[in-house]
Amino acid sequence: MSQSVLVIAPHPDDEVLGCGGTIARHADLGDAVHVLIITRGDPDLYPDDDQAALDEDVRAAHSALGVTSTTHLDFPAPRLDSLPGYQLANAIGEAIARLRPSILYLPHRGDIHADHQRVYLAGLVAARPINHCPVRQVLCYETLSETEWASPEGDQVFRPTVFADITPYLETKLKAMACYRDEVKSFPHPRSLPALQALAQLRGATVGVAAAEAFALVRQIV
Repeated sequence: MSQSVLVIAPHPDDEVLGCGGTIARHADLGDAVHVLIITRGDPDLYPDDDQAALDEDVRAAHSALGVTSTTHLDFPAPRLDSLPGYQLANAIGEAIARLRPSILYLPHRGDIHADHQRVYLAGLVAARPINHCPVRQVLCYETLSETEWASPEGDQVFRPTVFADITPYLETKLKAMACYRDEVKSFPHPRSLPALQALAQLRGATVGVAAAEAFALVRQIV
């Protein structure tokens, strides 16, 4: 049976870095995959950014992955820590009420970027299992250049417990990431295509497949 899936990305490209292969897998299985991009670059900090070009990159990447719909909330990046938490939680809650996802993907709470931390917390608030919330599973993805640079202490560490076999979809993920023309870097930068492939192979080898994406399970209702 097909499902509705919601991937929440603090910034454009986080969705591909964290679960691009899983998005393509969901789409191939007939699931409706929706992506909610929380921010746009604050013009005071990024005056030279070409928003039209970035929007084109997003459309190309999501088309490659088979995304059903993309929503932009346009909160300022990287300034989510300057906003009241309820504003972000309410906006995510409205998307959940509209899209009715049974699976929710969030950034990891330990990510070094404060925007990721705020989105994680707001997502948990919005997906509380009350008032007929449709979300049955909450998973956190890892984002190269954010998750691996977090503090090595306590619950800041990403500890994967769920693995998605993306062997048939790894090339699709790399193709989608390549659409983000200003975000793809040269190896050995973690946001390079070889680094993405290496991580997928490492996660896959952990569970005996050629390529995988790893997630930390927050909650599953069965």
